[in-house]
Amino acid sequence: MNVYVAGTGMTKFGKHAENSMELSVEAAAKAMEDAGIAPEEIEELYVGNFAQNLFEGQAHLGPALYGSLGLKNNIKATHVESACASGSFALHEAFRAIKGGFAKTVMVVGVEKMTAKTTPEITGILATAGDAFYEAPCGITFPGYYALMASYYLKNIGGTKDDLAEIAIKNHYHASKNPYAQFQREITKEMYYGSPIIAEPLCLYDCSPISDGAAAMILTSEKKDVELASCEAAVSRMALAERGEDISWLEGVEIAGKRAYNVAGVAPEDIDVAEVHDCFTIAEVQNIEALGFYKHGEGIKAAKEKETYFDGKKPVNTDGGLKAKGHPVGATGVSMAIEVVKQLHNEAHNQVKGAEVGLISNVGGSGPSCVVGILRRS
Repeated sequence: MNVYVAGTGMTKFGKHAENSMELSVEAAAKAMEDAGIAPEEIEELYVGNFAQNLFEGQAHLGPALYGSLGLKNNIKATHVESACASGSFALHEAFRAIKGGFAKTVMVVGVEKMTAKTTPEITGILATAGDAFYEAPCGITFPGYYALMASYYLKNIGGTKDDLAEIAIKNHYHASKNPYAQFQREITKEMYYGSPIIAEPLCLYDCSPISDGAAAMILTSEKKDVELASCEAAVSRMALAERGEDISWLEGVEIAGKRAYNVAGVAPEDIDVAEVHDCFTIAEVQNIEALGFYKHGEGIKAAKEKETYFDGKKPVNTDGGLKAKGHPVGATGVSMAIEVVKQLHNEAHNQVKGAEVGLISNVGGSGPSCVVGILRRS
C-alpha cells in the first residue's frame, strides 16, 4: 500500500509561552484543516518527542495529546523517542502502519518545549542523548561531540573554518525568507567570526539554537499529489570512541540513505531538494556526503560554491535548517518533511524550480540513529 501526505501544519519555531500540548494542538489542527479531515478520522497517532518528561515533567505523550486533540477512543497513541531524530522516527512508524495495511489515516506530531529551562539545564538534558556511562562522565556535551568530529574532518579530510562559515551564512539566508524560522535574518562573515567560540573550532553561529515548536503531518493510503515513497531507519554505535578511525563519517546516514534510495527506486542524483540534519554546520557536510550527494571531502565546499543554495545545483536546507530555522528537538524531523512537501507543492518560501523528488535526513544525537525519507510528486 502506498503512503501519501494528506496535510501538514506547524508552529513558528522560537521561544513560546505555550506548553508542549498547546503547541502540538496548534500544529495538529493546522494539519487536519489542510487535510480536510476531522479528528475522529485519525486511526493512529505517533508523537515524536525527546525529553518532555525532563523539560516539563510530562511523559506518556501519546495519551496526553490524544486527550487534547479530541480524537476518538481506543486509537493507538504512541510516544516515539530517538533523541534529535524523534520526529522522523515517529514519521517512520506512521509510514509502516499504512504501508503494512494496519491503518489508512495516521497523524504524526513532533514537539519539544525547551526554553523554560536554563541553558545549563538544557545542556544537561540534551547530554542524555549521548553515552551516559563512559563519555558523559568525561564532561563532553553535544557541542563537544561535533567539535571533535569537525576537528577531525578539517585536519584529516579537508576544508577550513571559512567553509563552515559559508554554511551558516547560507542557512541564515534561507531562514531570512521563512516566516516560521526562529532567526529570520542574514548574517555576514564578520558576524560569524565575531561570535564566541563554543567548542573549538565551532563558534556560536555554527550551532543550532534552543527552540520551542511543533510540527504535524497527516499520512493516508488515499492517493494524493505527494507520496512518501520511502522512510528508512538505521543505527550505528553511540559512543564516539567506538566508531571507526574516521569519526566524522555518519555510518547510520549512509545505511539509511541506501535503504531509502532502494525502496523508492531513486539515486542521489535524482534528489532535487534535501533537508538534512545541521544541528552544527559540520553536520550538514557529514549528511550530504554520507547520502552520496558529494564525495567525502568535497561536501565542505558546496555552500561556498553556492551549490547548496535554493537556486543551486543541489539545494539543501531551503527553510534555514536547524541552524537558523530552529531545533525544537522532537519537532525537527517532521518539519523537515513539511518543507519538502511545500517544495513539491511549489509553495516554499525559497522555491526550488521544478522540484519533483525531495529527501529528509534526520539524525539522533551525534549520529547513531537516523531516518532518511524520500518524498515525490505522485
